[in-house]
Amino acid sequence: MAALQSVLALLNRAFGQEQIAELAAHREAFGAGKPLAAGLVVKKGTRLYDAWRGYVGQLPPSFHPTLGALIHHALSTDPPTPVTFAWAPGYDYEITIWEVPDTRNTRGGITVLIKSRYPDDKHPVSGSKGSRSARSA
Repeated sequence: MAALQSVLALLNRAFGQEQIAELAAHREAFGAGKPLAAGLVVKKGTRLYDAWRGYVGQLPPSFHPTLGALIHHALSTDPPTPVTFAWAPGYDYEITIWEVPDTRNTRGGITVLIKSRYPDDKHPVSGSKGSRSARSA
């Protein structure tokens, strides 16, 4: 959990109002089909990057294009829209997104809350064969 908290601090700094313009220059790294753990914010070759990539790899496949599109959109607005990332413990995976519009006096922003089990806590049905096919039958 400490690694995930450290990653969130890096993400929130990079996507915050003071630094997001620098990241916006690399918005195509978050385009369709691009990996979420691209190494732009959490540097490749570090233990923190390995932990981040491992956590992102556990997220449901539907979360990847959703988060990528959200980030690409935020970095493509003029000026770029700040994004706040948060995590909370949960049983299953959840994602909640909300956006506060700009006002005449202040910038708005997007908040992304991801809920999941603790990064090292495997879901009881993970890896069980037939769990998806049973639901689709």
